[in-house]
Amino acid sequence: MDRELAELEAKTAGAGFWSNQEAAQKTLQRIKQINAIKKPWDEILKEAADNLDLAELLAEEDAGENSPEAGELFRFAEDLELRLEKLEIQAMLTDENDIRNCYLEIHSGAGGTESCDWAQMLMRMYLRWAELRGFRVSEEDMQLGDEAGIKSATLNIQGEYAYGYLKAESGVHRLVRISPFDANKRRHTSFASVFVSPEIEDDVEIEIKDSDLRIDRFRSTGAGGQGVNTTDSAIRVTHIPTHIVVTCQNERSQLKNLASAMKVLRSRLYQMKLEEKEKEFAAIEAGKREIAWGSQIRSYVFQPYTMVKDHRTDYETGNIQAMMNGELLDNFIETYLKSQMTKSKK
Repeated sequence: MDRELAELEAKTAGAGFWSNQEAAQKTLQRIKQINAIKKPWDEILKEAADNLDLAELLAEEDAGENSPEAGELFRFAEDLELRLEKLEIQAMLTDENDIRNCYLEIHSGAGGTESCDWAQMLMRMYLRWAELRGFRVSEEDMQLGDEAGIKSATLNIQGEYAYGYLKAESGVHRLVRISPFDANKRRHTSFASVFVSPEIEDDVEIEIKDSDLRIDRFRSTGAGGQGVNTTDSAIRVTHIPTHIVVTCQNERSQLKNLASAMKVLRSRLYQMKLEEKEKEFAAIEAGKREIAWGSQIRSYVFQPYTMVKDHRTDYETGNIQAMMNGELLDNFIETYLKSQMTKSKK
């Protein structure tokens, strides 16, 4: 990291650095990203060295554990542990896309109305998580279920490292509970999928040919505001070579919806480009395979007991209410990121 930072800073001092404004901004963003991790580490190392000197001095003076100086050392150690845990997670998010905003898509799967309700519950969980982090969320598209819940939703989540954190959520999520839609109160299993892609800047080169697109215009079907559902303003863009379909109906203006849909499409194609480059396309696409048995990354059990378990890491909790309120999601994300880092070192 020190070497990369030195190379980037040397580049900013070079002749003609500002001749390409977009490239310059990208370099400065990367420097900011590295410094966000490096500077806190440097501060901790300095403070640790100072406190080590104090500890050695107290040992020489044979000061007791109840002395004010010893108490200060204990408080520093506790604070240091919390700061190190936070920095450990930040240090894992070093990919150039991790710092970006992202698009989070949720699709209901096998299970009918029950599955649509589950998709809406997941959406609420992510909205609460984003709220707790101070992230901004805008709705790009929403397809309501026939009776309850949602068939699908696309959210734009804006905040530093939104993609870095939420990329761990891509996959199938399984729910087990007594269905509120079943008069016989039987236990049901439902599925919904989550897919996350980074929001990319306009300077990222993604070729989209007009001949590869099919654009359909139709009337919005969601609740919407006055005027949204009275004109054919909704847009559905199909990228024929990849079969990616993006729908946007949040705005009254057809042009605005088309612009939003194209932005989501570019994000999806960029994510696919990354996956191909890293030879992980098949593995990531597997997270979008059939939304049913055998493909889930996480299970949420409401009855006959309460448990949320991530099948990739075996991390689990019994506090399902806190999980669905977005309060424990970071625990699952961070455990997954740590497991990925461990694998990369092997």
